[in-house]
Amino acid sequence: MSIVIAGATGQLGRLVVEELLHRGVPGGEIVAGGRSATQLAELAGLGVKTASVDYNDPASVISALSEGDTMLLISGNDIQNRTTQHEAVIDAAVRAKVAHILYTSVLAADSTPIILAPDHVKAEQYIRASGLPFTFLRNGWYTENYAAALATARETGTLLGSAGEGRVASATRADYAAAIAAVLTTPGHEGHVYELSGDYAWTYEELASAFSTVLGRSVSYHSVNSAEHASALEAAGLDAATAGFLAALDGNIREDALALTTGDLARLAGRPTTPLIDGLRPLAV
Repeated sequence: MSIVIAGATGQLGRLVVEELLHRGVPGGEIVAGGRSATQLAELAGLGVKTASVDYNDPASVISALSEGDTMLLISGNDIQNRTTQHEAVIDAAVRAKVAHILYTSVLAADSTPIILAPDHVKAEQYIRASGLPFTFLRNGWYTENYAAALATARETGTLLGSAGEGRVASATRADYAAAIAAVLTTPGHEGHVYELSGDYAWTYEELASAFSTVLGRSVSYHSVNSAEHASALEAAGLDAATAGFLAALDGNIREDALALTTGDLARLAGRPTTPLIDGLRPLAV
């Protein structure tokens, strides 16, 4: 029986693999699945098994699984098609008779207004209906999501946003990976739903201040409304759909959709979550 990571070639997935090895899981009991042959080769270099897994190809998922396996399904990033993809992967897990499926969802999936939630709600419902023993890992925001904003602030001295005074309880991908690895390697998590987020929820004013510290230059938060935000993003070269999506996310933050702090992440990881400024420092190099 193996721990199968579907989506292991992504940024979070690779960190989960590394955490499992750090926790002493033998490489032969880990199957890292993903699409990138180059990244699969790198993971194989860590001593784990690898498998070509494409969410658009259910047969590839089935071939990576064996009866009794524990499977981590890291949600896909193809927003237009991921509901279909997720359901195909879940169906494959049912056919393979996995013992436990873990799914990376979104914070407070069943009550949040965040624009990303509907796909995750559908996946959670589909997993529940499948009859498989499950654990939902409802991930909040990654501090690394602000890498592009940090790069812009380096050049302009400005953090542009429409989040108002909303708060974000972010943590690093490494924090989330540590918690996920803990769930994968310890008993008693079946049927649990974990709301994973940072220990402290900060504002964009605090984000700008953290930018100032790690960049060594003054950065100010320029707060605008959603329409102004979308227009500014389009003027910067983004297409209208992407600009509107990012402005909508800031609108969700304005509603405190990412402000929830439960302590689940730190408790599972076995340590406090990474403070904002420490999570930003590697991005500023």
